[in-house]
Amino acid sequence: MSLPPLDYRTAFDLAPIGLVLSRHRQIVDCNRHLLEMFGAEREQLVGRSFEVLYPTHEEFERTGQRIVASLDRQGWYADDRVMKRVDGPRRGELFWCHVSGRALDPAQPHAAGIWAFEDLSSRRVLKTDFTAREREIAALLIEGLTSKLIGKRLAISPRTVDVYRARLMRKVGASTTPELVHKLLST
Repeated sequence: MSLPPLDYRTAFDLAPIGLVLSRHRQIVDCNRHLLEMFGAEREQLVGRSFEVLYPTHEEFERTGQRIVASLDRQGWYADDRVMKRVDGPRRGELFWCHVSGRALDPAQPHAAGIWAFEDLSSRRVLKTDFTAREREIAALLIEGLTSKLIGKRLAISPRTVDVYRARLMRKVGASTTPELVHKLLST
């Protein structure tokens, strides 16, 4: 068996993590691992909006706003979020995904970027009875943010965050925030 040439394209295609190059929230290129993760063919993703990977249009929009608000000075961003499989036997399945990467120009966060996607479903099961907003708040609680910081990030009041946190606690059977976070990470 002959080995493939060692070049940047081969490294991109065979990387052990999903990779995407983007422009204006459109997928310009992606590697094999990302296609496998989302159960998609290249034609289903390349040239399309990232929106196809999100459970709802609202989550796509809010994540875009959160990225803009949270980039560091070098344009780096990372979070855990809920994504949606595009096709294949698990079509439509929602799963936790760690996304990290950077905008190439921090002054224009969505103009161009490179993003890595890691499927967390083997370590974290998604409770399917969560609403879109509950999923968003759960992800920020996992990051360790307070109600005040979550409210600021989502442009809602800290009291509203507390209401959602209470709903999440009831749904997973947690009596404290640390227990909630533990159950979110381990279920």
